Amino acid sequence: MIVTAVERQQRRRRGNVFVDGRFALALGMELAAEHDLRPGRTLSPEELSALAEAEARRNALESALRLLSYRPRSERELGDRLARKGFGREVIAGTLSRLRELGYLDDAAFARFWTETRQAFRPRSRWLLAGELRRRGVSQEAAEGATAAISDEQAAYQAAARRLRALRGLEYQQFRERLGRFLTSRGFSYAVARRTIERCWAELGAGQAEGEAL
Repeated sequence: MIVTAVERQQRRRRGNVFVDGRFALALGMELAAEHDLRPGRTLSPEELSALAEAEARRNALESALRLLSYRPRSERELGDRLARKGFGREVIAGTLSRLRELGYLDDAAFARFWTETRQAFRPRSRWLLAGELRRRGVSQEAAEGATAAISDEQAAYQAAARRLRALRGLEYQQFRERLGRFLTSRGFSYAVARRTIERCWAELGAGQAEGEAL
């Protein structure tokens, strides 16, 4: 098997490699230079297969780093995304291993990030949050550690406080039903939801009374 041409792709740092006059594979120009791919170079089937595997590993690592640039991810989440992109099991396993070595993958750190982000923008119960982490492949220990400091009472109040403007002017029954459905959808227990509803109703009434007095 003889390399007959290496044609650089337009606007990309990749090249198309032709062997015995036929297209064989596309790979990065750096990898082509590293393996001295040039017209006239003889390749064995094993060498060609090894080049294809090396290119797949490089592409998988680039894809993974691109995904991680948007936000941290758990190992399972990242592996699933790479699988959907068509990478094989061995390539994915090698990529995840390399990312762990580089310090880009840490499920405990991901769990803390996920918890802090959720509680800052969409507060929910500790139970619901731990379930989200477990579905993303985070271990029970890491999920419990990341959510241990969450107070359901405080989180429920923070979530409810953002809904009060939309609930102003409602009768108590409607107020209780709407806010109750919202809080239970965020994973809070009936008892926590009930106490939060009463607290918000009292504060809403006090605020309206002050406004009328002014």
